[in-house]
Amino acid sequence: MNTQGEILWVDDEIDSLKSQILFLTNKGYTVTPLSNGYDALELLKEKTLDVVLLDESMPGLTGLETLAKIKELYPLLPVVMITKNEAENIMEDALGGQITDYLIKPVNPNQVLLSLKKIMDGKRLVSEKTTIAYQQDFRNLFMALSNNPDHEEWKELYKKLVYWELEMGKSDSEEMMEVLQTQKSEANTEFFKYISKNYADWIKDSGKNAPLLSHRVFEKKIAPHLQQGKPTFLVVIDNLRLDHWKAFQPIMSESFRVMEDDLYYSILPTATQYCRNAIFAGMLPVDIERHFPMEWKNDDEEGGKNLYEETFLRNQLKHLKLDHLKTQYIKITNNDHAKTMEDNIHNCLNNDLTVIVYNFVDMLSHARTEMEVLKELAGDEVSYRSLAVSWFEHSPLYRALKKIAEKGIQVLLTTDHGSVRVKTPSKCVGDRATTANLRYKHGRNLQFEAKDVLSFRDPKQAGLPVPNVSSTFIFGKGDIFLCYPNNYNHFVNYYKNTFQHGGVSLEEMIIPVVRMESK
Repeated sequence: MNTQGEILWVDDEIDSLKSQILFLTNKGYTVTPLSNGYDALELLKEKTLDVVLLDESMPGLTGLETLAKIKELYPLLPVVMITKNEAENIMEDALGGQITDYLIKPVNPNQVLLSLKKIMDGKRLVSEKTTIAYQQDFRNLFMALSNNPDHEEWKELYKKLVYWELEMGKSDSEEMMEVLQTQKSEANTEFFKYISKNYADWIKDSGKNAPLLSHRVFEKKIAPHLQQGKPTFLVVIDNLRLDHWKAFQPIMSESFRVMEDDLYYSILPTATQYCRNAIFAGMLPVDIERHFPMEWKNDDEEGGKNLYEETFLRNQLKHLKLDHLKTQYIKITNNDHAKTMEDNIHNCLNNDLTVIVYNFVDMLSHARTEMEVLKELAGDEVSYRSLAVSWFEHSPLYRALKKIAEKGIQVLLTTDHGSVRVKTPSKCVGDRATTANLRYKHGRNLQFEAKDVLSFRDPKQAGLPVPNVSSTFIFGKGDIFLCYPNNYNHFVNYYKNTFQHGGVSLEEMIIPVVRMESK
């Protein structure tokens, strides 16, 4: 006979609980009643049970003593403590002894039932509830997609998709996760059409009809909150997706209160050397090249592409009349840098603005491509996110911020671009100088599948420098990755299902900018 679960109920007045036990039996549970802790421990040696309901005050072996023995022998067995005593020390002892739930006598049968359901069906119930709620919202999302959303509505739509992705991640509904991924893929197809149609206009008119883009995020979202004497930390975590931030948020909320939680659009290509330079310079790449011809480097030129962020930042602060602020710029590219920053974080309280650029998530994404062990650990969005969260929780960055959280500081957290899991290869042919990136390319005589990319024959229309007279820029759509015909199959197999950036997708382009204050 199918049973909802095997329950052991231990109480020295077990005879007075017959009606309760009958209630549970009628609900499909198998209940074994016993009147003392000794018999309970003997039974547990012979029988596998799902939950123990344990009276706290029993003669002989007390409930707490029985609990200690059960936990010693069967640490994973859920125990619900039932007691007449509301004294705080009893409750603390019981909680210290790792009880799963706590009920005060006289117990109502429904209370017991709820406790059992919570313990035994928790995950299934969450899964069912999530599935039903998503099914109800699915149609709304579908309608929103077909109503030509504008850039603000796209942000809301993406937020919703990420919300459901995180909710589904908590439950085990593979079928619904598949439905959600299909919906996300449809959303990316529509988003690509939307960007293809509007991006050049946004660049031309970065005023009222354009969303907030990388080159204006500092002026609009950071600068208004800077003031002398208020220590502000601008943390730029490279390659941080919205779902990563939403998973970090509960961790950050232990020490900081979120004052503003917004999204902005990364410029194209969604790659560090373009986006991050644009953030710090407050200019589009084409203008950075014009104002800083010695510092700007195109993909095909020798030298580091992000070596002058501090120069660009100080120039922008001067332009915004904020150069009187005491500013420090810190870039973390390895663990030694991170440890030094953590050790010296208190010194940063003397600054008005401390900029911390942290490269870990980007390195994780690239290492995942190169290292088989990381491909196993981060095979999909759920595990990639879990890895990023685990890093953040134990990172020198979080430890450093926690150290100074009580000092009345302000933290502005953002990123330069996100990343997308690539699944669909597309052939692309170019000359030797063509860039190696899988999500965008520029070069002369590029040949490509027009349906798979957004292309700009004139890079200036996209706010980009023109490396060569006949340079074309192309950006991959959705989950496309661009491969050359030579050694095609090898590259397809090697890069499929890796996380890449540089192209057009919700995950790469719509990214978080958050303001927090010490609690």
